[in-house]
Amino acid sequence: MNLYPLKPLPIILLTAFVSLTCWTTSAQQDSNDAVIDAYISRQAERERGEEYREARKVVQGDLTHDGVPEIVVLYTIEGQGGSNLYIQYLAVFGRRDGKLSPLTHAEVGGKSQRSIELKSIDKNSILLNTLNYGPKDPECCPSMKGATKYVLVGRTLREQKQKPAKRR
Repeated sequence: MNLYPLKPLPIILLTAFVSLTCWTTSAQQDSNDAVIDAYISRQAERERGEEYREARKVVQGDLTHDGVPEIVVLYTIEGQGGSNLYIQYLAVFGRRDGKLSPLTHAEVGGKSQRSIELKSIDKNSILLNTLNYGPKDPECCPSMKGATKYVLVGRTLREQKQKPAKRR
């Protein structure tokens, strides 16, 4: 009489498959992070600044209508040349032969310009919340809430019409 209704081999194979899938996903994420880190580090070095790593935000979604999600990164480089400047950038990474590679980037905000918060990708658009400067706002504190979106056109990010700003 068999006390174990399941045969051990299928359970072992299932466990191995789940473990391999988790390892592959983790390895791919590590590889993605390394590509993104290197890209931002090179740019920070060119600007003689540093990335404010804690402000980095990453989302995925299909921007090119091909069914394959791109990775969009909002990042901040600060202290350019010893200054107290900061600039926010939006970068798009795609897959070429299975490997992540940069497609484009654009300056989207920064000190005395506007503050940007990356929300999501929806209907092939990158959605962002903004804080713009009102007439009496100090450099530290933009107060006019708004929203904008960017679309990928070829290898260029283009900003679409912005919603009207409101005081926060």
